[in-house]
Parts: sequence; structure tokens; C-alpha cells
Amino acid sequence: MGSSFLITLREGLEASLIIAILLTYLKKTNRWADARYVWRGTAAAIGLCLVAGVAIFIALDGLQGKFEYAVEGFIALFATAVLTHMVFWMRSHARTLGQELRDKVDRSVTSALAVIAFAAVVREGLETVLFLLSAKTETASGSQVVIGGIIGLVISIVIGIGVYRSGNRLNLRTFFNVTAILLLLFAAGLAGKTVHELRELIAWEDGWLVSSAWTIDGGVWAQGTFYDFMRGLFGWHRSPENIRVTAYFAYLIPVLYLYRRGGSNSTPATQPKEEVAQVV
Repeated sequence: MGSSFLITLREGLEASLIIAILLTYLKKTNRWADARYVWRGTAAAIGLCLVAGVAIFIALDGLQGKFEYAVEGFIALFATAVLTHMVFWMRSHARTLGQELRDKVDRSVTSALAVIAFAAVVREGLETVLFLLSAKTETASGSQVVIGGIIGLVISIVIGIGVYRSGNRLNLRTFFNVTAILLLLFAAGLAGKTVHELRELIAWEDGWLVSSAWTIDGGVWAQGTFYDFMRGLFGWHRSPENIRVTAYFAYLIPVLYLYRRGGSNSTPATQPKEEVAQVV
């Protein structure tokens, strides 16, 4: 539940902020009548993402054996790559995103606003589908993924409405810095999941790398809700292979270093979403 909550909160808020920027700019430029095109594009994107998510889930449900290992391994690998790119892309484009959207609005005819909204929302939506699918395969609890995802989405919409109504009084810099780090921790868990599934795919069962780094037989770190939360969000496992632990830190240490280094060396990077938070 924790991972799906974080995913939909972050992705949903990014989409909400984009819509808030578009609507606020239309209102301030006396083009509020064109807001209907933004809503049409948003609705079409949501519908497409829902259909795609259900179709993918149905297609992959019930997989077994080596095919399951291959699919889950490559889904985790792809999700790790996309998630990493998304975090770094959003940091580098944070200060200019609002101006870029406003420039697109100025250059667009009214009907093109639907395309702008559609493209922005469908990108976030399809990323959400991919990440939620990875969260489901990791936690093996579809109902918890759905519940956490709905809660995160509802909160993201509420915050987006707050951004629209509050204008420059709302600063989301800290929120996006914290969630970016949490998402990188989630991606590190997916990196470990990738090598675990691919190891099972090739039936690699001997050697130090495939022996357990530790084994916990009981308690909250081995079973129950807390264990499921830590496993889904941070990639924790009660009996991980050494190769899984190695992959986790081999991903996390350099990527987290690059993220923090980029944030400390560049003024725009230290202020993610500040312009977006101001909306106009």
C-alpha cells in the first residue's frame, strides 16, 4: 500500500499541477471559455490510462513459471529506468515547466489545448500504470495496491485544487524533494527485484551471490502489515540473496549521490516545482 500511495500521490500531483497551470493561465488571459478543451483532453487521457491498466493487468494475471519470472523481471527493470528518468527530468525542468506550458497555450488554437492536456496527463497516467504494476508484483497484494493508489490519487487532486486556488502562496519544494528520494528508494527495491527474478529465470541456485545475506524468521520484519509496507516501498526482504542486496546498493548509492549533487550545485535544481507551485 505504501508504494502505490506514494506513486499515485507523486504522479497524480504532477498531473494536477499541469492542469492547474493551464486553467489558471486561461483564466488570467480571459480565455476561460477554452477550459472545456483542457477538461476534454484530461478526461480522454484518464480513460485511456484506465483501459490500458486493466488490459495489461488482465493480460499478465495468472502467469507462472519461467514466463512469470521473465515478465516480472523485465517490468521491474523497465520501471526502474523510467522512474529514475522521471525523477531527474522533473528536477531539471521544474523551474521552466510553467513557462513552457504557458508558451504552448499562447501558440495554440483552442482545440489544441485538449491535446496539450491529454499529452501531459496520459504521460503521468501510463507511468502510474507501470509503477503500480511493479508494486503489485512486488507486494503480491492487488487490493492493497488499489487502496493505496486511490488514497494517493485523492490527496494529489486535493493538493492540486489547493495549488490552483492558492497561487503563489503554496510552495511544494520540500514535498517534491522528499518524494523524489523515496521514489529512488522504491526504484532501488525494483533493481533488486529485477536481479532476483532474472536469477530465478536462469535457475541460478549456487554460489555466494545467491545465498541469503540474512534470514529473519519471525516478527514484524518478517511478516505482517509492516513487513508488506517495507517490502513494497523500500524493497526490504526477510531473506534476500546477496546479489539482490548488492544490486540494491549498486543502484541506490550512485543515483542518490547524483541526485543530491545536482540539487546542491544548481540553483534551479534546489527549487523543484517552485515555479509550478506558484502556478503563474
